[in-house]
Amino acid sequence: MRALKDPDCLLAEGLAAIRAQFKVPAAFPPQVLAAAEQAARRVPSEHADRTAVAFVTLDPASSTDLDQAFAIEASGSDLLLHYAIADVPWFVRDGDPIDTEAWARGETFYLPDGKAGLHPPLLAENVASLLPDGDRPAVVFTTRVAPDGGVKLEGAERAMIRSRAKLGYETATPAQLPAGFADLARRIAAAEAARGAARVDPPEQEVERDAAGHFTLRLRPLTLAERSNAALSLATNLAVADALYAAKTGLFRVMAGPDSRAVARLRFTAKAFGLAWPEQATLEQFERTLDAADPAAAAFMLAIRRAGNGASYVPYEAGVKPWHAAMAATYCHMTAPLRRLADRYVVRAALSVANGRPVEGEVEAAFKRLGPVMGKADARAGQVERAVVDLAEAAMLADRQGESFAAVVTQIDEAGTRIQLCDLPVVARTTAHGVKPGQRITVRLDTADPVRRIVGFSRMA
Repeated sequence: MRALKDPDCLLAEGLAAIRAQFKVPAAFPPQVLAAAEQAARRVPSEHADRTAVAFVTLDPASSTDLDQAFAIEASGSDLLLHYAIADVPWFVRDGDPIDTEAWARGETFYLPDGKAGLHPPLLAENVASLLPDGDRPAVVFTTRVAPDGGVKLEGAERAMIRSRAKLGYETATPAQLPAGFADLARRIAAAEAARGAARVDPPEQEVERDAAGHFTLRLRPLTLAERSNAALSLATNLAVADALYAAKTGLFRVMAGPDSRAVARLRFTAKAFGLAWPEQATLEQFERTLDAADPAAAAFMLAIRRAGNGASYVPYEAGVKPWHAAMAATYCHMTAPLRRLADRYVVRAALSVANGRPVEGEVEAAFKRLGPVMGKADARAGQVERAVVDLAEAAMLADRQGESFAAVVTQIDEAGTRIQLCDLPVVARTTAHGVKPGQRITVRLDTADPVRRIVGFSRMA
């Protein structure tokens, strides 16, 4: 779970139990490591020389698995985004041990105490990563971004690139970023607003102890550099998705928006946090007013993220328009092949389509298989994330049994009464009877057990 950090290892024992319970992959088998050593020696031979282009990367400062580097240039009133994606297909071949292991894992799993990578570190954090310590093979996608934020894929090629700098989200300065970076991000944001997109960038949560020795969760809003960088990836993903759909091929990321029950729960959650959500405003309209620097708004953004119906992967199907409600667009994942299995195949398909070649049969076959594989990986990642949240909530409330908390009822169903605490980002259930959604109540904490990752509340008179 990338949105929860534990720098002081306060949750170490509980995290070890989660890794064991959900069988989070650990070390790579010897045959996979041996194959990675062999792959690392492959000399790029199909790549144009683009080392003169001033690419840079922008990631968390500690990251070493760098999927993307970018450069921007003006083209009349348009901007050209050159987005270099790590050329994982150059190193990983169909059916080799690395490929087989990647299909078993599906994606990189993130926990507060470290990640379980999709690929061996020799590839993901060294020769295939777009680090600034030498030339790297990449697939460079060029996307034209119009003044209104409209995007179109202009071309794609295999190329050798040389990153000029490894920039960090919290330390990068405007002078270090390519000219046009902020303008491009503004254009993409304007296009999102125009089409009614509802993309949520929730804050990171960091576990720490307060002055009284209690666990707390500190919310850190995303920096402007993080949000702007996400716009670059979004622009490329949208342009590639449109190109693949037009070519009648591809693997798309689809998601339905929150249903009416989820939106109703979110309205009560907003009430719990003291946020004024006008009755006539839609969820999308209300989201645009939220300031992640406000702790209540930040906690509500996390609630929105958890309220969605979940995204999935679907291959191209004639007569069916794939749709992602949060993006309000046809959308695909292809900018993180070091961390997601599906992206490697979308990159291969997009490279073929952009150059007028038929998509390889192996890639078309993979598109038909990837939906269930990625669904299983996403489900396991979701289970791990939920367990980590449960652990953090139980740890945060440990030693506070008997205390009272203000809460708002957000849902009543066959499983009981769901509540949202007003002063903490905690969702729980209680045995309260005779209440209705939206009602403010006071509850007592009866149980907070980090070992079992459970909390229990009862309503106070």
